[in-house]
Order: sequence, then C-alpha cells, then structure tokens
Amino acid sequence: MIPHLAEIWRHPIKSHGRESLTHVLLSEGKALPWDRRWAVAHERSCFDHERPSWQPCNEFKRVASSPSLQAITVRCDMGYQRITLSHPKRPDLTIDPDNHDDELAFIQWVMPISHGGRLLPARLVRAPGVAMTDTGYASVSLINMNSHREVAVHLGQKLSPQRWRGNLILENLPAFAERDWIGKRLRIGLAELEIREPITRCAATTASTRTGERDADTLGALKALVGAAQMGVYAVVVKTGDLRTGDAVEVLE
Repeated sequence: MIPHLAEIWRHPIKSHGRESLTHVLLSEGKALPWDRRWAVAHERSCFDHERPSWQPCNEFKRVASSPSLQAITVRCDMGYQRITLSHPKRPDLTIDPDNHDDELAFIQWVMPISHGGRLLPARLVRAPGVAMTDTGYASVSLINMNSHREVAVHLGQKLSPQRWRGNLILENLPAFAERDWIGKRLRIGLAELEIREPITRCAATTASTRTGERDADTLGALKALVGAAQMGVYAVVVKTGDLRTGDAVEVLE
C-alpha cells in the first residue's frame, strides 16, 4: 500500500490537550496552525510577559511531571478564539485563552490534575507569532505508525499513538524508517518538509491518553528497539501547501 498521512493532530495549549484534524494548511517556516500557541507557565517560570519569546519546555507545566494532563482533549473554535477542554476527572471548560478571567478559570480547572509537587500552574502565556514547540525553531513532529506498533508489540500491550503528541502520523512505512530521513525532504500533499532531527522522548509517553496514569515503559522499549529513547522526527515546512488525511507521503532524495 502507498505511504500516506493517516492522522493530523494539534496541541493548542502545550501539554494540555490534543485535537484531531482532517485538513490543514502548512506554511513555510511555521508550525501547524494553533499548535503550541499557548503554554502554561509554572510558578517559578522565567517567562517574560513584557518581552514574550520562545522558551524551553522546563519553563512550563508538562505531562512528564503531571501525567494526568495526558488525558486532556480539546476542541477549537478558531473564529471565536475559544477552546473547550475535556478530561475524565474534570467538567468541560470553554475559554478564550487570552482573556484574563478565562485564564484564571483555566488555572483553577487544571490545578487538581497538575502534580503540585512539581511546581504549580500559574499563567497561560504566549508569544505572538511563535509556537512553543520543544525545539527552538518552528517544528512539525512526524510519527511513523509502524514504529509505534513495534513499541506496542515489544511491550505486549495496546498503546495509543497520541502518547507521542505528534502532529502528523504516517502510515504504510517501514518501522523506524524515519531515522534515516535526517536532512531529507518529505512531500505530503502539496507541502514539503525538511527533516531536522530525531525526537528524544521523556516520561510523558509512559502515561495513558485515556486515564492519565503511567502504565507503559515506552522509554525502555525504545532503548531496546533502537538503542535510544527516540520516537519520531522534527521537521520544518519548506514549501507551503495543503494537507489532508489520506494524502500520499513521498521521501525526496
């Protein structure tokens, strides 16, 4: 079967929920629209609200230290700039992340599912025009579904590919073929992406997307399978274009 784009995901608030898409326009030099647009600064974060800019992930609340966050899902209304958050242990909440009152409501909503021993959530923040990806450049993350399946088989348990918090999930490629793509380009739909580096994984991936409980040694599995805790690759958009689920994936030499 032809390699193709199976799923598209965005994560509007870094580490706090995911949303499935069927179509997206990727723009050269940009992250996926509304992906990691906001982040949750913790109480000791050095994020500068007067001069906002990209900051590394340790300035924010993350699934790695608060696994229950893994079970958040979201629905976005970009026209009204509103996000509805859902979690199995919390009532649904709809907010405008840039509204101060809504920001306070969000902090109250997320507090019970945030690990208080690892710094409390303090503020919703963003830097206009900048995505708070885990890379210092505007990246799009790609996951090979067959690589994911190899991890699940190794562990002998069913795993959701959303554990990896990727943007684009690719189907019908050899397992771990993406590890040979560094420096190459991929054409997906009408867009082209340049593969920059492998994604080094943390404890976030050990948590279930359904329950938010740690239940799988994903890091141990990756080290056994490929010799490093790496899954997926980061890419940058080098040619603007539309993507739709089902679009063919072509590795360009």
